[in-house]
Amino acid sequence: MTITPPADAAPPDHTPTGQAAGGYRLFLTARAISWTGSAISLVALPLLIYQRSGSPALTGLLTALEATPYLLLGLPAGAWADRLDPRRVLGLSALASCLLLASIPLADAAGLLTTSHLLVAAAGSATALTFSDAAGFRALAALVPPGLMGQATGRLSAVSTVIALLGPATGGLLATALGASTAIAVDAASFAVSAVLMARLPLPLTPTPGVPPAGRSLPAEIGEGLRWVWNHRLVRTLTLLGVGNSLTAGFITGLIVVVAVRHLDLPSDDGRIGLLYAAAGAGSLLASLLLPPLQRHLPVGWITLGGLAAGLLFLAGWSASRTLTLGALTLLGWQATNTLVSLNGIVIRQTVAPLELQARVNTTARIIAWGGQPAGALLGGLVTEHAGLGPALTLGSSGLALSLLTGAFTRLRHRDHLGALTPAAPRPTRAPA
Repeated sequence: MTITPPADAAPPDHTPTGQAAGGYRLFLTARAISWTGSAISLVALPLLIYQRSGSPALTGLLTALEATPYLLLGLPAGAWADRLDPRRVLGLSALASCLLLASIPLADAAGLLTTSHLLVAAAGSATALTFSDAAGFRALAALVPPGLMGQATGRLSAVSTVIALLGPATGGLLATALGASTAIAVDAASFAVSAVLMARLPLPLTPTPGVPPAGRSLPAEIGEGLRWVWNHRLVRTLTLLGVGNSLTAGFITGLIVVVAVRHLDLPSDDGRIGLLYAAAGAGSLLASLLLPPLQRHLPVGWITLGGLAAGLLFLAGWSASRTLTLGALTLLGWQATNTLVSLNGIVIRQTVAPLELQARVNTTARIIAWGGQPAGALLGGLVTEHAGLGPALTLGSSGLALSLLTGAFTRLRHRDHLGALTPAAPRPTRAPA
């Protein structure tokens, strides 16, 4: 069937009905299933790397490789997602992730698994997810009216973070009881189910009215997304500040297993390491619950600046933690502030960007904002390997501090509320060059 453009799908004060609402539920279900598997691999993959190598540098390299595809392929992925059938992109991406991750337990069972295989499979799966995420922005924009985008995004985030709360603990238990490679097999199966569900989304086979014609060049469409992000002052500011925030995030996420072993005195095969990832999931859940009321009552810039400042405090606590309880609590707090800053930017972009540019605008902004994450993960591992964990965590805080200092001298200090932001006018469709 052909979906009515989101702007006309439902009034802002009503939820979508009929097939549109069913499509959103199907999309949410497919995402939830694949997220469940990914939450398990979030623990199992770095555990498997660290158990095999004992190297913080290789553990950091894993995190870096998982983040790098967004930098290399995010822009063309966003442009293609605006031109192609999102169902096919979502389905094929999930299938690719399934096959890549399934190769890990199969190789392990055959006695052929190597560290290089693990790194390549993780990077390949992350590459597939780059295309899946870009198409997901397009699909969500077609299934949800603009007035409900914040609610729909918040629901997706809440579901994902509930899973992130339970999945890592499950992953830690599975990795301890059955082995980390077996836990990764569960993730592969989740992507297989997701691929089937995504193929059933009630989305049009052809682009929605207003989407650039297929005859336009890919560089032209990529450039259009870049220009839109740069020309929108608020989106540009939040995107650039995200670089420092993601640099710090790379340090933290790339070293969770190392901190657990060296600072919290947990064995590398201790299932309680999964509790740290679960604590981070709880922080993300807390942020998703806090964001809607904060956006109703506070200027969007204040939310970002407050999140950055609070993040520095929790990061200091994480660096000083020497018990599992304190480590989990401070990691929860840091992840809550990190997610709050990220979600605030996502909702703003989805509110102000025109439908036909949703995938390109969101992918472009994420590439830039998350650009520091692979560098932070790799640098954190290398510094830990050669100088120790303490200096690495101290250096990691510099990105967050720089973003806060820079943001304090921008328009983020002003009283711009989310309710005052309006979607940009649709761009007229142009004939192919």
